[in-house]
Amino acid sequence: MSVSLAPPSSPETVFTYGAPQLKFGSGASAELGVDLATLEVSRVLLVTDGGLMSTGHPQRLAEQIRGHGIDVVLFDGVRIEPTDASLQAAVEFAREAGPVDGLVAVGGGSSIDTAKAVNLLLTNPGELLEYVNRPIGGGRAPEHRLHPLVAVPTTTGTGSESTTICVLDVLARRVKTGISHARLRPTLAVVDPDLTATQPPAVTAASGMDVMCHALESYTARSFDSYERHAAQRRVPYCGANPLSDQWAEKALSLLARAYRRAVTDGADRQARSDMALAATVAGLGFGNAGVHIPHANAYPIAGQVRSFRAPGYPGEEPFVPHGMAVGLTAPAALRFTFPADPARHVRAAELLDPDDRADARAGAPEDRLPRVLAGLMADVGLPDGLAAVGFTEADIPELVSGAQAQTRLLETAPRPVHGDDLAAILIASLENR
Repeated sequence: MSVSLAPPSSPETVFTYGAPQLKFGSGASAELGVDLATLEVSRVLLVTDGGLMSTGHPQRLAEQIRGHGIDVVLFDGVRIEPTDASLQAAVEFAREAGPVDGLVAVGGGSSIDTAKAVNLLLTNPGELLEYVNRPIGGGRAPEHRLHPLVAVPTTTGTGSESTTICVLDVLARRVKTGISHARLRPTLAVVDPDLTATQPPAVTAASGMDVMCHALESYTARSFDSYERHAAQRRVPYCGANPLSDQWAEKALSLLARAYRRAVTDGADRQARSDMALAATVAGLGFGNAGVHIPHANAYPIAGQVRSFRAPGYPGEEPFVPHGMAVGLTAPAALRFTFPADPARHVRAAELLDPDDRADARAGAPEDRLPRVLAGLMADVGLPDGLAAVGFTEADIPELVSGAQAQTRLLETAPRPVHGDDLAAILIASLENR
């Protein structure tokens, strides 16, 4: 029997859809200078991270841009999994570097999100936390248009090149949260699968799970017409599952089914790399409009409260749970919880992910099918089998629940009401995913 939210007194009848201009394909990054010239910019800030500098990609792209008569200021201080402090440092660098009229982000979601925050504070008044989502921040909306931002992803994960969202850790609160507004969406996404060839297997596994959960959560999100009708000026980018976001989610799941394992086990498989890059982008086109829900809400305190676990394949020595890994850890239990809201949709997602039924997922209760497929896939790509594997115990559950409850924007997108006891049960069940 389906479980639904209380019907609104005046149901929403309108859904919104936004997307950047998109250029996709092998060699697409070689045209970056031409693309920026068409945007009529004269001086850009190129935002990247130190690890990517070792590949030479940012330097090559900077020279290509300069070859089209555009000045480039290079910032390579992006922190993997940005914090409020690292974003503020990037903003201060940009202000000291002098005026720019465009930005280029080269890297994973960390670089793209950092560029979004810099762009926001170069063009709008106020402090960073004023723009962070409530209740952690002030939820302020930008008053002015941002500079053109071109996003060039080098990982197959966040889909940040497609979305309106900037994710960050607020250090004082030990929680991850975000800034969300339509003006943060990049002007142009240049997706070149060749740039992902240097991504290590462990990073491919973690970032691929982020793609997976973007698709699954947007596909299982509450429907746009389950909300109260909003005035046009009050509609937010996360409007709920809708016919367009559903199409993107289904496409992403189909691509993941054939490419995810191959991309992790054989990084030289160019078709798998291309499929994963496309999956990340189209999943972003879906969830960037529909929204995500419980696994992402849980992921933010998981990443913020990690004590000793250190994910392989990433730079640095600090305790660290990559975002995609943190999201995946509670996804099986969360999707078992959301199953009653729309059983057919959850079964359909399992079919898309396991079209050959090789895991014998049809056996057992229907509500276990998608969690079983997902847990099996996580095992195949070498991700931890639960929260206990990254250092959490049942004693940590209350603080994790508190952190997840702060993600009200995400929890409101869940297809059924989520209370503290529900989150606690999901987190306890996620200590070991079997």
